[in-house]
Amino acid sequence: MIELGVNIDHVATLRQARRTYEPDPAWAAVEAHLGGADGITVHLREDRRHIQDADVQRLRESTQIKLNLEMAATEEMVGIACALRPEMAMLVPEGRHEITTEGGLDVLGQEPRLREIISRLRDAGIMTSVFIDAEIEQIEAAARIGARVCEIHTGPYAHAFYAQGRDIEAPAVQVELQKIRAAGEAIRQLGMRFNAGHALNYYNVQPVARLPGIRELHIGHAIVSRAVFVGLREAVREMKALMRAAASMPEQVATRA
Repeated sequence: MIELGVNIDHVATLRQARRTYEPDPAWAAVEAHLGGADGITVHLREDRRHIQDADVQRLRESTQIKLNLEMAATEEMVGIACALRPEMAMLVPEGRHEITTEGGLDVLGQEPRLREIISRLRDAGIMTSVFIDAEIEQIEAAARIGARVCEIHTGPYAHAFYAQGRDIEAPAVQVELQKIRAAGEAIRQLGMRFNAGHALNYYNVQPVARLPGIRELHIGHAIVSRAVFVGLREAVREMKALMRAAASMPEQVATRA
């Protein structure tokens, strides 16, 4: 059954805007859990722009559902992950000047280094994931380095969906959705788990949630944005209901326009 991992980074973004103590990401994790989240995702960035070291420590100690730590493939972050031992660590590309993650990790171009990092995380008992574009070469490289999970970058699909007036039948949207579907098939054939995320929201999530074999969606900005108006618990509940509904309907009508 499809699961929802809620990214709470932007709860910390709001707190850091005033360099104060509220809103508390740990409290957000509880609310997300009560809303039906299956996991909590945080990205501890090298520049600490939102989530802080103390946050991940508190989340590790208090979160009753699985914790997914997004991280750059650096020595510092590997050390933090091995000490914290989240249920999953996802390697992502990271740039100091980007607003959000732009594109997938180039696994193919740095296989030896990433293989060593994956091995260290695995030895610490952590499930390993890589955030990649929907490209067969990157998926095959992920399998070679020993990743257990591939999370497919859904940004190109989401941007096409918005640009085409939220029309799921638009050719440009279908092209991107087919790329994700084909990537998912390749991931599963290579014995890895198929996850997806980035720029998914309440209008574009269902076609992705309906794809065969998809295990988890990781969604943050849309949920935190809706929470401003309805509360985090309700925002999570609404998203999970959309995902579960999509998984039970024919793929061609799994949309909410």
